[in-house]
Order: sequence, then C-alpha cells, then structure tokens
Amino acid sequence: MTTAPDVAPAGAPLADELDPRPVLRHEVLHRGRIVDLVRDDVDLGEAGTVTREYVAHPGAVAIVALDDDDRVLLLRQYRHPVRSRLWEVPAGLLDVDGEPAVDGAARELAEEADLTAGRWHVLADFLSSPGSSDEALRVFLARDLADVAADARHVRTGEEAGIELRWVPLDEAVARVLDGSLHNPSAVVGVLAAAASRAGGWASLRPADAPWPSRRGA
Repeated sequence: MTTAPDVAPAGAPLADELDPRPVLRHEVLHRGRIVDLVRDDVDLGEAGTVTREYVAHPGAVAIVALDDDDRVLLLRQYRHPVRSRLWEVPAGLLDVDGEPAVDGAARELAEEADLTAGRWHVLADFLSSPGSSDEALRVFLARDLADVAADARHVRTGEEAGIELRWVPLDEAVARVLDGSLHNPSAVVGVLAAAASRAGGWASLRPADAPWPSRRGA
C-alpha cells in the first residue's frame, strides 16, 4: 500500500522555507579551488538517517543589463564541463567574504562587459541544482548603463579572454530561450524574469539589498 504525500493546508504561503535538518556527520571529500565535494549524514527524523554527497559552492550573481532600447546584453564564452560555447548574461562568484551581492554584481558587470549601472534591482533568486549543490544565485536587473573608462577596464584572461558580446532585443532573447537555443540557467531565468517583470510594469522588482536567506552564510 502506498502512502499519499502530505498535503499543504489551504491558504499556506506558496514559498520555499529554510528548514535545516540535523547533520550528524560532515566530511569534506575533496577541497577544490572554488568548490568542495562534501558528504553529510542527515537526520530526517521518522524517515531515518540518510547520507548525501553534494557540491559546496560560495554562491553567485548574474546580471540582466538592459539598455534604453529594451535590449539585453548577452555574452558568449566556452564552458568546458559541457564542451560548449554558451550565450549567457554577465555573472560571477561571490567569493569575497562579506561582500554585498550587489557589489559583486557591479564588479562582474564591469569585468565581463566593461559597463557600470546607475540602477540596480533584484529580479529573481534561484538554486542551481538543489539535489546536488548548495549554490544559490541572485539575478539582478541593471539599468542606466555607462561604459567603463578605457584605462580602467579589466584585463580578461582564460575563457573570458574570448568573450563575445551582443545586444539582443529582450523579446528575441525570450524566443531563443523558449525554442531551446539558450541553455545557461542564469540567462534562462534572467531573461524570462525580466520579460515577466516588464509585462507587469516592473512592479515585481525588489531592492538591490533585499533579504536573501538562501545565500550560504546569510
């Protein structure tokens, strides 16, 4: 006989909630340059104890840079794990201790796109792969854009050295997400969130320093 899953009571908030379970043992299996592979023994109460291995990640930010003509900036770079050049939005790690997320986003926008922004808002928050990683991502909307001075631009290296930039109408970017042409998760979430927020008159935008409880260490 199967048991039906619990049903949330009518009227309960449709919102994810932090609900950490006791970790009986924590082990770092591999300490990497950016991420670690860890193993936890987790007490699930009546369901018993389970062992889960996952990637511990510092978190990241992504930026939907939108110009006055409703064009979004996409950049293409090589991603070795998937052996592909992907069209993405500017993004980067939150690997500076204590750094506000919006400051990290401003840094990444300047380094990857040679741009600054006069207005910042939160578009969306998501967890990239919650069954296998604790990576949390925040997607910002950046507007009132300006170029970084030529003598202050970041020197890009590695995969970033070959970045290609393209301004794309937001509606076209949405179409490319929906027809399966774009796969980067930050680009998919950011483009669709920007289009949805624009359709609602941008009423859904949150302040750049909005609470972010799923960020590691928040």
